[in-house]
Amino acid sequence: MGEPSLHVLEDRSKEKVENSDAVRINLYHVQKSFGEKVVLQDISLEIEAGQFVVIVGKSGSGKSTLLRLASGLEKPTSGDITFNDIPIKNSPAKATMMYQDSRLLPWKSVLNNVGLGLRGNWQAEAEKTLEHVGLLPFKDEWPSKLSGGQQQRVALARALMHNPSLLLLDEPLSALDALTRMEMQNLIEKLWLDQKFTALLVTHDVREAIKLGDRIILIEDGEITLDIENEASRPRSFTDSSLTLLENNILERIMNA
Repeated sequence: MGEPSLHVLEDRSKEKVENSDAVRINLYHVQKSFGEKVVLQDISLEIEAGQFVVIVGKSGSGKSTLLRLASGLEKPTSGDITFNDIPIKNSPAKATMMYQDSRLLPWKSVLNNVGLGLRGNWQAEAEKTLEHVGLLPFKDEWPSKLSGGQQQRVALARALMHNPSLLLLDEPLSALDALTRMEMQNLIEKLWLDQKFTALLVTHDVREAIKLGDRIILIEDGEITLDIENEASRPRSFTDSSLTLLENNILERIMNA
């Protein structure tokens, strides 16, 4: 497998997969405060179209706030955020989010949860999307009949139904058991490789970050303190000692912060 690079991102010459539907995100000197508390301070960041970026950091570091800013759910106190050089509020790019819980409506079937908020003849496309996540046979079930991992698959299918230019993931696998978590990681990676939307994942799990991300960003006390490329080839296995080295380097940085 290829060696992951540990250098801070300065060289943008690496070839990236082109995808006209994926979105390029730029944050320019973004600050976010809640009252007197400054959560993010002077964040400048470019995320290339089709890139899978993972944000790691301790609780309270500001990583989830950054995700909400990128989704447009929060507005920066100062600074600007653009999609393909267009301010978020004016951009036609579609961003969808997955959360720690599936947020399925218990009184709607799996199929109707996937098509939530859609109009017209969406059922055939919803069935196709459920097939992609391996849940087509469960389309008429109630969410309560599904396992936690299956519920998150439904939430993923619902997000993909909107043909996102940007998929935002706020620790969506944190409540799953280890085996189900690995299965979901593989599924998310496969769908990203197939569809090449831009992906931005927040996680506490450094190993998950290394498995999924081709770029890993560490936030500490509201600032980006590490921004590195993971150039390991896919699929990734931690039998590759270079991945273990990368994991240990990031963990050491977090623990010594």
